[in-house]
Amino acid sequence: MATSRDYDAIVAGGGHNGLVCAGYLAKAGLKVLLLERRSFVGGAVATEELFSGYRLSSCSYICHLLQPKIIDDFNLRQHGFEVYQLEPARFQPYPDGRSLMLWDSVERSRESIAKFSMHDSDAYPKWQAFWHRAAELIYPYFLRSPPTLSELAAKVRGTANEQLLDRLLTTSMKDLVTEFFDSDAVRGAFIQAQDVGDPAVSGSAWCYTYIKCDMFSRPADVGIVKGGMGSITQALADSIHTLGVTIQTDATVEQVLIEQGQAIGVRLQDGTDITSRIVVSNADPKQTLLKMVGDKHLPSEFFRRTTRLKTNTGYLKFHAALSRLPDFSQSVAGDIDPRCLANIKICPSIEYYERSWNDARQGRPADEPVMEIQIPSVYDPTLTAEGQHVMSIWALYAPVRLSEGTWDSRREEVAEKLVDVVSRYAPDIRDCIVDRSLFTPIDIQRRVAMTDGNIRHLDMVPDQFLASRPLQGWSDYGTPVPGLYLCGAGTHPGGEVSGAPGHNAAHSILSQWQQLDSNSRL
Repeated sequence: MATSRDYDAIVAGGGHNGLVCAGYLAKAGLKVLLLERRSFVGGAVATEELFSGYRLSSCSYICHLLQPKIIDDFNLRQHGFEVYQLEPARFQPYPDGRSLMLWDSVERSRESIAKFSMHDSDAYPKWQAFWHRAAELIYPYFLRSPPTLSELAAKVRGTANEQLLDRLLTTSMKDLVTEFFDSDAVRGAFIQAQDVGDPAVSGSAWCYTYIKCDMFSRPADVGIVKGGMGSITQALADSIHTLGVTIQTDATVEQVLIEQGQAIGVRLQDGTDITSRIVVSNADPKQTLLKMVGDKHLPSEFFRRTTRLKTNTGYLKFHAALSRLPDFSQSVAGDIDPRCLANIKICPSIEYYERSWNDARQGRPADEPVMEIQIPSVYDPTLTAEGQHVMSIWALYAPVRLSEGTWDSRREEVAEKLVDVVSRYAPDIRDCIVDRSLFTPIDIQRRVAMTDGNIRHLDMVPDQFLASRPLQGWSDYGTPVPGLYLCGAGTHPGGEVSGAPGHNAAHSILSQWQQLDSNSRL
């Protein structure tokens, strides 16, 4: 006897991957409901008026990995998606008054690097070529099921890439950067370990390969999004609405409804039950499986492994409303082009980076955090009034749990420390700040429901990468509960604003839909 359900699919969570997944399911003819706990969609890809008259990208801040297939499939440009390409791509000031500019043009970047070291200027094209080759290993899998490491190794065996893969798996970012570059300042410009944290750890280069896949992004899709990052999710929401997706905001999913071992819908926080043939969660794996499902409905070993998923790497997000542009000119000979201030990195050396990580690892807010500073209003006049600006800082690293005190009690102290560091490069920064706010890991968790404030849902570390994401043996977007799927950043290929997890989850579901549809009607 057929069982009537309200929807074919319910997507829990209106972040960008949830929107993408819902859109592809609707394109295939499914009746889809998307539920979002906040009053607007977007999740971590949102623009918010955090201060009166000042609109900021509240979490994610730059578009560099959004997949062209998704942009085109949902006609995002026709729905308002527009990108300002960055030139220069990055401005890096140093405490001694020097600065480095990186451009899309390799030759222009070489000219800037040459002020520090002719050797490093010559090495830069080789550095770029190295990462292009490295990214080629995994980029073909962005919109496909991920390979296991053994499958990837088998594919490159006997080719020049066999040695490259071995090198990525066994070397550290610190070793790589030191091998390519001589100048401490240039090394500071290129050191990065993302969620691995420690740049001296063997294999830290492997996961950074994921970030370098943006070398295959279309130039027109890379940069600052007009109207803030929320313009991406607003364009997605507008597009999928035309496809028939029902979007319901202010609707918190509290529980996945499970009957006879099968997901049959969700229960909202207000007690409303909504049924469906399948449920797709854009929440992180821990939130979904440990809270919305629970141990009663999961195999004990699977539940135990889920509790051990790593969400250990934390970050800070600082926002400020500015009355005018801060003065970074002490690092530049002559007048500074305001566009240089759109994307600024503070990291004078590898040792500076290591101290930031070590502080956080020991439960302390970093005394001198690595900073990625954005002032997008130098390009985008829609964010605030003429002459005013908005500034955000992504600070690496922050302990998820402090060794002393709480984030609520220490928020102001840490915010002051961030401003102190910025003032070394822009001495007038305090005079420019009209208002400010610091999001700690606990604030990010509260705002966008990411466990431990983890921006990529799970740390992107070697044992949570490719076919091991989220868990080895569970990389097909399904779960042990039939009819329940994951589509968020905790699945392959991972975090950043790519839309790939949502795309892949939808296509995995659709490949099984005929059988799922048949079973749900029994």
